[in-house]
Amino acid sequence: MIPVVVGSNPITHPMDNGHWILLIFLFLGAFVAAAAIIVGKLLCFRSKDGKHKYEAYECGMDTFGNARVQFKVGYVVFALIFLVFDVEALFLFPILVHWQSIVDGSLGIPIWLAFLDLGIFFAVLVAGLAYSWKKGWLQWN
Repeated sequence: MIPVVVGSNPITHPMDNGHWILLIFLFLGAFVAAAAIIVGKLLCFRSKDGKHKYEAYECGMDTFGNARVQFKVGYVVFALIFLVFDVEALFLFPILVHWQSIVDGSLGIPIWLAFLDLGIFFAVLVAGLAYSWKKGWLQWN
């Protein structure tokens, strides 16, 4: 394709820079996934509903009592709060790695923007921590 020159900037089609390869792989991946699901549905056999289908499997042994044990919700909430703060450290890592470059100005990011970004980030985290604390999710009873 011949680029059209308007002023000093040539205008080219967005697909001229190799993005069409990404689209081909996107559609190819979607096609393979859809084909696998359709072939799986066509070739698999239908399972029969019986009384044993919905029983808990305990290593081939017959179950006794109720197999559905209720766990305390505190474990799940505590794990989710830990996960939030663990992922927070992951999101904080890139800006701290490049902090010296931000301060020097070699990255082109103004220092006030970095502080604003960190301020918003920590404000959301502190608000989440305060909410969990207020709800009593951090107390172990």
